[in-house]
Amino acid sequence: MTNKTLNRIDRNILRILQEAGRTSFAELSRRVGLSTTPCMERVKRLERDGVIKGYQAILDPACLDAGLVVFVQIRLTRTSQDIFDDFKRAAIALDQVQECYLVSGNFDYLIKARVAHMAAYREFLGDTLLTLPGVHESTSYVVMEQVKETLALAVPY
Repeated sequence: MTNKTLNRIDRNILRILQEAGRTSFAELSRRVGLSTTPCMERVKRLERDGVIKGYQAILDPACLDAGLVVFVQIRLTRTSQDIFDDFKRAAIALDQVQECYLVSGNFDYLIKARVAHMAAYREFLGDTLLTLPGVHESTSYVVMEQVKETLALAVPY
């Protein structure tokens, strides 16, 4: 499904659910101008078509000892497919890693990790990240202030 196949009501549903995923069907129906059954059918179609991938609670990292955000650039020792595959599998398995991207440029991967504090990060870096398959070097950027963090996507009107 593409943006061209989403009509105005579909996009309104997506905006509302992205902002408040626990909105009841009755409230959602009222806000988009449909009766409840057609609104429910649209949501189910959006889920079935993969436009809505799921629903989740957003947790406060500070309450779970994960208040420190660090971005880490990783350069691998070589750029063969087996090294990339081994690194990806290992990175996916790490609970502290929230995001991991294969990127172009002077390094191979960009990781966003959350840990309790700087001492926990030093331990994570030395005992875990630098021991992942194929890691040659890393550069870390510790976040001093979170200005914006969102998973929300801009839904065109």
